[in-house]
Amino acid sequence: MSSKQDAPSLASADEQDKFITDVFEMCMKRVVQGTRDRNTPVVNFKTPEELKELVDFDLTTDGNHQEDLLSLCEKVFDYSALSGHPRFFNQQYGGLDSYGVAGSFITDVINANVHTFEIAPMFLMTEVAVLEHMLKFVGYTNGEGTFCPGGSYSNFLSMNMARLWKFPETKSTGIYGLPKLVSFCSEQAHYSAKKNSTFLGYGTDNCWVVKCDDRGKMIPEEFEKLVLKCKDEGSVPLFVTATAGTTVLGSFDPFNEIAAICSKHKIWMHVDAAWGGSALLSKKYKHLCDGVHKADSLAWNAHKMMQAPLQCSVVLFKEKGSLERAHSLNVPYLFQSDKPYDVKYDLGRNLLQCSRKCDALKLWLMWKAKGDAGFERQVDQAMANAQYLTEQIRKRPEFELVIPHPEYTNVPFWYIPPSLKGKEKNEDYFKQLASIIPTIKTRMQKSGTLLVGYTPVGKIPTFFRMTVMNDKANFSDMDFVLDEIVKNGKDL
Repeated sequence: MSSKQDAPSLASADEQDKFITDVFEMCMKRVVQGTRDRNTPVVNFKTPEELKELVDFDLTTDGNHQEDLLSLCEKVFDYSALSGHPRFFNQQYGGLDSYGVAGSFITDVINANVHTFEIAPMFLMTEVAVLEHMLKFVGYTNGEGTFCPGGSYSNFLSMNMARLWKFPETKSTGIYGLPKLVSFCSEQAHYSAKKNSTFLGYGTDNCWVVKCDDRGKMIPEEFEKLVLKCKDEGSVPLFVTATAGTTVLGSFDPFNEIAAICSKHKIWMHVDAAWGGSALLSKKYKHLCDGVHKADSLAWNAHKMMQAPLQCSVVLFKEKGSLERAHSLNVPYLFQSDKPYDVKYDLGRNLLQCSRKCDALKLWLMWKAKGDAGFERQVDQAMANAQYLTEQIRKRPEFELVIPHPEYTNVPFWYIPPSLKGKEKNEDYFKQLASIIPTIKTRMQKSGTLLVGYTPVGKIPTFFRMTVMNDKANFSDMDFVLDEIVKNGKDL
């Protein structure tokens, strides 16, 4: 801890300007430019205990000198995983878009709360423009939407909206006295379906799981069986989460069939397209989302396949006015009606959040720079990379696909080391396959060459889960992934 006499005086404006400039140059050198070089490690991995030894995380009474602060900033870059690196395949986000980064810088330096037009005019206008454009891709001709802090929150708003649609009086009276409300999701749905059921008071026991086929798609007949069971019990089938691009296998549910069941039984249909919604941007692959326009709501994360900086998520509603009916309240200190502009641009009056960061400007800048055609090329490139990787796995006997025909850019596979070649593919065989994957991942993580995820799903034992989206990645990077896995697993 610094002594009182060693405490730095408040830096001058010039010194603070230099600090910002120095940090900006670090961002450019270490990340924006650094990740273009494939020799740059994806991560310099350290354990939490090692980081505590390397970095002074403690906060003290007195502040630090700017030289010390710059040193700390350098360490942030030293020990962070670089998601913009073309060999970062660990999660369903990644890439580094220069226009999106610029938008993030502008957003942070202006630092406006996007609840009213008077304090965030440009931010709110960009939000309206982006939402209107995204609604067109979904096919919502009279819809609306909002930016959300992540896909789980988007799914939450939609589930809450379903209750207020079915029981509008509960906006004021609450859920007391209602019959049991049941929501549905597939075996492959995102875990937020159950979490949101808990958060809204329905309970995880009342989030019923629908069986999937061997491709990871919800089986419509199984969904309707559960709906009828729900009704027979005297409960209310309220809401279903269909998925466009499941988290693990990248599967797309049969939206038209699910929509028909929802229409028949008066169930709110929500599509979690956080991952797969970007397929709508491609003429070649938008068929994957055929039928999503029939849903009542749809979540779409631009920070995934579109590569916007985190976070950048939207939820879209088929019917305009849904947000106002659900969330508007009389708040005279903030949302007055006698302002010198059209107060429909005070978007916060119809939202659950009050304080809200602008997540639209960065995506708006990206769209201005690339146009629809640029995003289409981006999606097509990711699909081409995933299809190339899939073909290489088929050709190489030391690898095996988990599902024979991946739909999207999730490529799930096993590595088969020499010690298991020719062995009977029984339960013990797959147990051994699964056990070596974390070891291979750890070796690659510690060497910094590659980050790729792994997971089990259902009864399928642990496998590598590649998620391809970075448009800077190419076929050589796909080959590198397989070669690096062999290099780090051949002795196992």
